[in-house]
Amino acid sequence: MSPERYPAMRRIFHVYFGQDFDLFGETIAEIVACYKTDSPHTHSSLIHEINSFMDEHSTDLDAAFETSYGSGFEPTLWGHTTESFLNELKRLMSE
Repeated sequence: MSPERYPAMRRIFHVYFGQDFDLFGETIAEIVACYKTDSPHTHSSLIHEINSFMDEHSTDLDAAFETSYGSGFEPTLWGHTTESFLNELKRLMSE
């Protein structure tokens, strides 16, 4: 899968939830709030990308996520499955 297909997802997982996530916050909500402040015009794009990714990978979501973002981000470290993390991210982006 081309990393350019989901640029907003790549950015939030590699930058905001990457190795230096603590620069942006300590909780998912804090990190998402920072992302929303830094990227005010990408809220709907990120939500759309997440929905498209989840639809495209409805039968292999965990494996597809691991392939695309696993080198820099692991939802279980935040107490979530891949699906629950993506749903939480969409919820926070919609607020």
